[in-house]
Amino acid sequence: MQQPMTRPGHHVMRSYEMYSDMLYRIALVHLGSRQDAEEATQDTFIKLMEKGPVFKDDEHQKAWLIRVITNHCKNLLGRGWRRREVKLEGAEPVTADDNPEALAILQLVTALPVKVKTVIHLYYYEDYPVQEISRILQISESAVKMRLQRGRQLLRLELEGADSE
Repeated sequence: MQQPMTRPGHHVMRSYEMYSDMLYRIALVHLGSRQDAEEATQDTFIKLMEKGPVFKDDEHQKAWLIRVITNHCKNLLGRGWRRREVKLEGAEPVTADDNPEALAILQLVTALPVKVKTVIHLYYYEDYPVQEISRILQISESAVKMRLQRGRQLLRLELEGADSE
């Protein structure tokens, strides 16, 4: 029996509906600009269409998309493509509440080194456990834990410095 016919690009549209908000938030944390985050998200889905990889399940696809957008953001920042802004333009999609303290912490997270910020974002903002982050980023669990610890240290130092001013 033949598989039912699906429209070309149907799987990409489904993926876009499922993952675009999450990927946008990841890009916004990395790039600090709404426009740049939207562009990076679009580029990620273009790569999905061009490459057309076969995934064993939704989790495999989600991990691939996170890796692609994270690497894309690193490449953009590494090229000096645009200087990262610490202030977040229109950060409302990132945080549901309009809590100024949460926004201030989010701004500090965007200023962290890329490796640390990615792990902090996936752990605290996307609620991924250490094991899952390890699998997505293809690094050891101990590396994830070390980056989380380093990120917490850096955030603590920034917050203590802000309190003393």
